[in-house]
Formats: sequence, C-alpha cells, structure tokens
Amino acid sequence: MSLPSYPDSPYSAPPVSDHDSYGGHQPARTNGFAVAALVLGLLACLFFWTVVGGLLLGLLAVVFGIIAALRTRRGRAPRRVMAIVGAVFGALGLIGSAIVLVVAVSVFNSQEFKDFESCVDRANGQAAEDRCTEDFIDELSN
Repeated sequence: MSLPSYPDSPYSAPPVSDHDSYGGHQPARTNGFAVAALVLGLLACLFFWTVVGGLLLGLLAVVFGIIAALRTRRGRAPRRVMAIVGAVFGALGLIGSAIVLVVAVSVFNSQEFKDFESCVDRANGQAAEDRCTEDFIDELSN
C-alpha cells in the first residue's frame, strides 16, 4: 500500500537564509544594544546617587543607546524607541549623578566641613561628637 501523491505547489518556499529575495539583509529580530541601553539606563536612574550607578551605568546606557539607534536607522535592527528611551534614562542618570557629585564636593570642600572635622578630632566622647554633628547640620542649613 502506498501513500497518495499530491501535485507540486506552484509557489516556491520562502528563502531560508538571512537574505531576502532582492539581495538585501533582513533586520535582526532583536537588538541587544537597545535592550542593554534600556536596562542600564533604568539602573542608572535608580542608582544615580552612587558614582558607579549614575556615572558608569549612565554613560554605558547612552553609548549603547546611540549604537542601537544608529543600527535601527540603517535598517539592521529593530527597537528604535527602546534604544532612545534607554539613552534618555542613561542621560538622566548621568545628570543626577553629576549633580550629586557637585553637591558632595562642595560640601566636603566647605569651611563648615573643615570645622566639623576639627571638632570631631577634638571630641573626647560620643556626646561631644553628637554636638559636633548638630553644629555642622545647623551651619549647613543657615
């Protein structure tokens, strides 16, 4: 007993490789740079108050977002919006971290902080250190 045979289809099968029938490249189904930019940008926004979190992750998110956006512009990868959002989040993390860094440097270089350090060095107990801390906070708020 044999199986019935069916006539061949007049339609050809789609190309199997990553080339389309016109000789161009098909865009990739994913864009790893866009995903990395979004994840790093979100982490940079969450951890902007740390140097590593804001500056390093934010800078990487911006770079990866730009690379991903350029790849989408050339038609080699999808997810342009994800790349742009990741770069924007990375830039926000960079800006927030830069502001925190400037404020921290200005506080540590201030005369009030130098007075606080000398007060703590002269303190001979926890109560004296607490008084130095209270005086430092009062000087900063005035």
